[in-house]
Amino acid sequence: MILTLTPNPSVDHTLEVDSLVRGEVLRVHATRAQAGGKGVNVSRALLGAGVPTRAVLPVGGGGGAELTTLLGDLPRVTVPIDGETRGNVTVTEADGTTTKLNAAGPALSTEEVEALLAALDDELSHSPDWVVASGSLPAGVPDDLYVRVARLAASYGVPLALDTSGAPLAAAASAGSIALLKPNHEELSALVDRALPTVGTVTEAAREVLSWGNEAVLVTLGSHGALLVTGQDVLWARGPRVRTRSTVGAGDSALAGFLSREDTPQERLRQAVAWGTAAVALPGTTVPQPDDVATDSVSPVTEPDPLWRIDKL
Repeated sequence: MILTLTPNPSVDHTLEVDSLVRGEVLRVHATRAQAGGKGVNVSRALLGAGVPTRAVLPVGGGGGAELTTLLGDLPRVTVPIDGETRGNVTVTEADGTTTKLNAAGPALSTEEVEALLAALDDELSHSPDWVVASGSLPAGVPDDLYVRVARLAASYGVPLALDTSGAPLAAAASAGSIALLKPNHEELSALVDRALPTVGTVTEAAREVLSWGNEAVLVTLGSHGALLVTGQDVLWARGPRVRTRSTVGAGDSALAGFLSREDTPQERLRQAVAWGTAAVALPGTTVPQPDDVATDSVSPVTEPDPLWRIDKL
């Protein structure tokens, strides 16, 4: 069973247009509203694949009521807050270009943060196989929240997978003890504060992060696949070229695929790339179902040439 924590969930509204032109009146071809937030997306993808999962998240106001409805039969623990659960807007164009308008979300009080951690503590006591902590932090939440989550998970012997960015990522990664960090290329570059133009520089950055006391780094590279760096391996794989409908949630689906089964690092990476590739071919924050995932179409997992340029893969 995989437990997820989403401190800043959302209702994601997606609009599909031919082309986004500022200042014009545009015809929207399709709209949808879906439960969002990175950890929520991971749980939704796992649930669709029949993997037991449970989500922990704060909810409040009318947005929280809508989110709860959209979650459907997803097993969850919701922590009530005074603020309004945020709504995000994604505009996708016919050529696959995605524009996201993400609201900051509600501010959480100290008491609400403690209630969220208490709910997580209670769920960890039931010994999940993994806990996934992911996404941005709401206003009022200290940057070290994920450091506290890591300590809590460690106290129960539950491995933590972390997918966040900016100051929360820097705080948790530098504190160490993360079983799996899942930055994308840009987030890893910001974390080590330098450009990462080649596979070799991405690998060096990941190894630097491992030296801080972390166990593995899964770097998603968009259409260029994903790189898995551990103390023993450097592995790369890429999925087939597909028509991109929306990139929102693709990294979340990749993480869900990686965690979806106990297997070798090579097979976990293949699953991650297959799930992420399937996600970008779907609209909005739709997560792939088993029939969408084509693991056999993923390139053979290989040790990459460090001189490969990321933009040329």
